Amino acid sequence: MFNLIKKWNTLRNQILFIFIIVMIIVLLIVSLLTLRQVSFLLKNNAEKQIQQVAIEANGRIESLYEQVNMASKLVITDEEVQKILTNVYDGNKVTFSTRQNLMGHINRIMGNTDGIFSFQIYSENQQRVLPLDEDYLKNRIDRKWIDEANRAKGRMVWIGDDPHDKNNFLAIRGVSLMERQFKNGGYLLISINRDHFNFANENYDNDQYSILLDQDQKPIIQNYNGDITSIIESYNRSIKLNKRDYMVTKQSSKITGWTVFILTPVSELTKGISGIRTGILLSGVVGAFIFTICSIFLSTIITRPIVRLTKTMQLAKEGSLTLNPSVPSVNEINELNSTYNHLVKETNHLIQMVYQKEILRSQSELKALQSQINPHFLFNTLDALHWSLEEKNEEELSELVIAMSDLFRYTISMETENDWVYLKDEFKHISDYMEIMKMRFGERLQWHISIPQEYEFIKIPKLTIQPLVENAILHGAGNIVGNCLIRVAVEPIQRGYHKWIRISVQDNGSGIDREKLKWIIQSMKTGGTSSMNGKGMAISNVYKRLKLYYKGISHTDLLIESELNKGTRISFELPIDGGDYIVY
Repeated sequence: MFNLIKKWNTLRNQILFIFIIVMIIVLLIVSLLTLRQVSFLLKNNAEKQIQQVAIEANGRIESLYEQVNMASKLVITDEEVQKILTNVYDGNKVTFSTRQNLMGHINRIMGNTDGIFSFQIYSENQQRVLPLDEDYLKNRIDRKWIDEANRAKGRMVWIGDDPHDKNNFLAIRGVSLMERQFKNGGYLLISINRDHFNFANENYDNDQYSILLDQDQKPIIQNYNGDITSIIESYNRSIKLNKRDYMVTKQSSKITGWTVFILTPVSELTKGISGIRTGILLSGVVGAFIFTICSIFLSTIITRPIVRLTKTMQLAKEGSLTLNPSVPSVNEINELNSTYNHLVKETNHLIQMVYQKEILRSQSELKALQSQINPHFLFNTLDALHWSLEEKNEEELSELVIAMSDLFRYTISMETENDWVYLKDEFKHISDYMEIMKMRFGERLQWHISIPQEYEFIKIPKLTIQPLVENAILHGAGNIVGNCLIRVAVEPIQRGYHKWIRISVQDNGSGIDREKLKWIIQSMKTGGTSSMNGKGMAISNVYKRLKLYYKGISHTDLLIESELNKGTRISFELPIDGGDYIVY
């Protein structure tokens, strides 16, 4: 997971990510504000429209009510009606024919008015005058409505449902006798068709409900079949009915005292919002796609020169400092590219100078180390010759001189020929050297050389092993009494996927104490002499030469193991195929 994040953590992706995040935030803010504003406008307009519908419905109801009111007023003020009720009030008897003529007159008035089913006229003592029967008002309505009509002083009083006919409504008003100082001369009972007060949208098919309540909060007409108590008692503008939310619009009439309720599903108010939301969403998706493409294009333009410059700079890890081609871009990146190219030119020039100086220094140091080996080697060899002059005859001395000549030729050729030799040649040189040193130490000096045949043709720097053998003889056989055994061995080892060899030189001499061994190792690290008294220069010399010939060689690759009175073992490891490890 971390590697994946690291892989995608690029300047281009960061710019793209920031652009997209900013775009998403902007689109969300704009979309939410737009949707909120549009939703508010749609809902507000819908509420105003429904409120207007309620006002219009209330106005229509008032108009219908006024029609009934005007028609009934015409009846109670009609001359014939006033005359008959005055006679009844005075105690005069009204003939049947007079009543029959009055019925025809009333029917003509009723025929010119919509919604009225019938007019019934009662005398002051509540006896019916019209129609032509002898019924009483108390048998039609409750006493409270008669009292209410008396208190209304001629105004129309709404009763509601006709107890004898559910298809009609009832209303009552008192009749004042104009010729008797407006005394109460009787009552007019008005029967009104129920359909007269129907709403224009009563049969609306979108679950919109309309309710008309009278002054006593009793329903006059409605198209909602449930309990309306919660609607009447609701003080909020919304209510939940049948698991749906409805907006309640209320309009009261000052003329009738009636109240109109219109219940509209909230979903109907906001059904246009879903389309707008979809449009905004699609616009956002299209905008996001266009913005993403533009962001990718822009981020690529910005980062492409930087990526090319970065890849060119990464080549420096492989040791190649190359110029970055100029790419048209912004001034800052052009300046960065120009600065880098100038830096590469200067660096390459400095590298060339330092490289040449390093080569000269390495060659000088190698020559110096070789010059240290030659006198040292010559001194020890001549010393061996000195010890053998008194004991050898002329023939043996002649062979000795020839052997020494071969040794010197092998040593001196370092300065004129290739510094690299095969292992078998190096071991042949070691054997010749042992034979000469045997002239000094005699049969006390013994040696054993072990090299697998498949490693004989591995190349190593010349005189890499011989100084260690020489050191083992001088500080081994030279410091003990008795036989001295020198072992030189080559063995294979594995380092990861690469094969190396370990070359070791071991003696059974007096060994090195801990303090001196620590000093030798410290001197190897710092580049000084590998012993406190100046002896043992061979170890330091070999280590320095290995560092010059091979990359990555450290003091841990030249291992010194020693115990007092048991001997010393010095070993180092070299790659079989030098490859990148060799310093050319």
